[in-house]
Amino acid sequence: MFDFGFSELVVIGVVMLIVVGPERLPKVARTAGHLLGRVQRYVSDVKSDIQREMQLEELKKLQEQVRHQAQEIEASVRTGVAGVESGIGETVSEVRSILPESSAPPATSSPANPATGTVAGANPSAAAPVGSMTPQLELGLHSAPRIEVGADKGKA
Repeated sequence: MFDFGFSELVVIGVVMLIVVGPERLPKVARTAGHLLGRVQRYVSDVKSDIQREMQLEELKKLQEQVRHQAQEIEASVRTGVAGVESGIGETVSEVRSILPESSAPPATSSPANPATGTVAGANPSAAAPVGSMTPQLELGLHSAPRIEVGADKGKA
């Protein structure tokens, strides 16, 4: 701030000693020191407030940029999803046009006997009620052969 040399401070001290007097000079110097400390704290508080306001403005700008980028990303995702949905819709319509109109499930060679609840032509020992059949049997598919684990242990 001010550039005081040692000679200027001595001159100011001598003038203050003559004007104020030796008995009141310590009290005036202490009061001047307190006032100078208050001024310095006030200046530092103002500087920190200004710095915080500048940082707040920068954060607001950054927040606005992030919000704008998020909106752009959302718009691009929405257009991508719309493109995928239209592609799926076209594929579904193509598949529906390819499939015959009466796409009934094929008839099985061994229809179920409602009286006994068994599948005709099936092994009678493997016959089960209709409600407890596996989906493979309901569709007319043959189940995989069973492997007996106990038979292997006895032979070994």
